[in-house]
Amino acid sequence: MRDSGREAKACAACGRRMEWRKKWERDWENVRYCSDACRRAKPGEADAALERGILALLAERGAGKTICPSEVARALYPEDWQAWMERTRAAGRRLVERGEIVITQGGRVVEPSRAKGAIPFRKA
Repeated sequence: MRDSGREAKACAACGRRMEWRKKWERDWENVRYCSDACRRAKPGEADAALERGILALLAERGAGKTICPSEVARALYPEDWQAWMERTRAAGRRLVERGEIVITQGGRVVEPSRAKGAIPFRKA
């Protein structure tokens, strides 16, 4: 929370944390996207498939085990999986916001918006 008393929320497209800004004062309740790029890239069926893929791989792997976002991208889009990596990470951040998974680094749970480098996913 900031001094405004308003709680931060996650972008509906990329899942990154949005802090309250003065320019959003009148319609903070209606703000869903952190940028124009996210507004244009609203999550669709491909993003829902990535979310289902993350949850399915985690279920296969078992309790307490992690998966890499590249495993999901390679499983769903083997020909051009690198192009899907950022969308896979965004799907993971949305699942974190819903409380279904956590993102870890070095075995510790981290804030998804601040994680850099490899970000393994683990069931919450």
